[in-house]
Amino acid sequence: MTYYIILALCIIVILAYIFDITSKYSKIPGIILLIILGMGIQMISKTVSFEIPNLRPLLPVIGTLGLVMIIMEASLDLKLEKRKKSMIIKSISSALVLFVLFSSGLSYILVYIFDYPVRDALLNSIPMGIISSSVAIPSSIHLPTDDKEFIVYESSFSDIFGIILFDFILTSQSNIGLGILNFALSTVITLVIAIITSSILAFLLFKIKYHVTYVIIMTSVVLMYMLAQLSHLPALLLVLTFGMVLTNNQFLEHTFVNKVFNFTKFRNDLESFKKILIELTFLVRSFFFIMFGYYTKIDGLLDYHNIIAGLLITAGIFLLRMIFLKLVLKMPVVPLLFFSPRGLITILLFISIPMSSKVPIISEEVITLVILMTIFLMMLGNIFYKRKYEPVTDLHNEKKGPIFPVNV
Repeated sequence: MTYYIILALCIIVILAYIFDITSKYSKIPGIILLIILGMGIQMISKTVSFEIPNLRPLLPVIGTLGLVMIIMEASLDLKLEKRKKSMIIKSISSALVLFVLFSSGLSYILVYIFDYPVRDALLNSIPMGIISSSVAIPSSIHLPTDDKEFIVYESSFSDIFGIILFDFILTSQSNIGLGILNFALSTVITLVIAIITSSILAFLLFKIKYHVTYVIIMTSVVLMYMLAQLSHLPALLLVLTFGMVLTNNQFLEHTFVNKVFNFTKFRNDLESFKKILIELTFLVRSFFFIMFGYYTKIDGLLDYHNIIAGLLITAGIFLLRMIFLKLVLKMPVVPLLFFSPRGLITILLFISIPMSSKVPIISEEVITLVILMTIFLMMLGNIFYKRKYEPVTDLHNEKKGPIFPVNV
């Protein structure tokens, strides 16, 4: 039996790798194929009456690890440059405004039409309002640089805003004013801890000569994340700050730190760390979505009530996004409109809702359908989008590289 289990795991990893490679050419997100693979394993195991041990309790554990790694990986690509100021402001405002509009709109419907309590309505609406960085970031790899960076910032901060507000509503028993004050204080504390932690881990990354280094760094980040979560601090903000401090080390290069650090060696070490992180993230993310597909109730996906609910929620997501991009940000609708998938973080928050607060209208099957629909639309956007490039005439010109397509 041991050999068969190892054989199955090897085949799954190879299939996930093939899905990841082919997605760059077929434009079909590997995540859809991973979920379908999980559903296929479920059907095969039922057909041959092969009982797989219940691994469902591991789903939030693997998902949380994947989330931390994905945010860490994304943060290591977030270079702070003066020319990006406008883009960063737009992406963060898009993440915040669209999240608030959708969550509050869906909550309003649940409260005033279906007569659910406000707290329950918010807890069930918030997961649906969060753009999944675990889906959006890997799928944006082939886009022009400006579009990709917008998606990285937007989806990362959408995760952060969503988790912070969800935790606030889930745990807060005090009045709103005191809750906001506590949130502001916890954010400041988190930023201070993140900067101190980042400095210590960066020093360790540079100084440790032992052959086991990167795993210890990643373990330390996960440890800090979990301690922050247990202390009700915005833990994802800590991870994001950690990555951004490391990758934006150029701001310290011409200070007294230069006497202690060899920045050339540090950047080489950082590149090696990123490569290890990318591969581990691939493994964790792959197993999460395969397990999610395996435990999906396929019959529930075919229920027309669930399909209608999924279609309406998906339509609301993309309608709000189109209006905001076109009328408020004055940005091209294509391809950014299509990069609003739901995924890992939506699942993690949904399974964290207490049973007493769950809303029957938004069932696990509806969540799954919305995830599949939003990813499918992102796939269509990838397939039909044609990139337009601006010729590079000056290698030192800050405006070099791909430009946004004509506004539509």
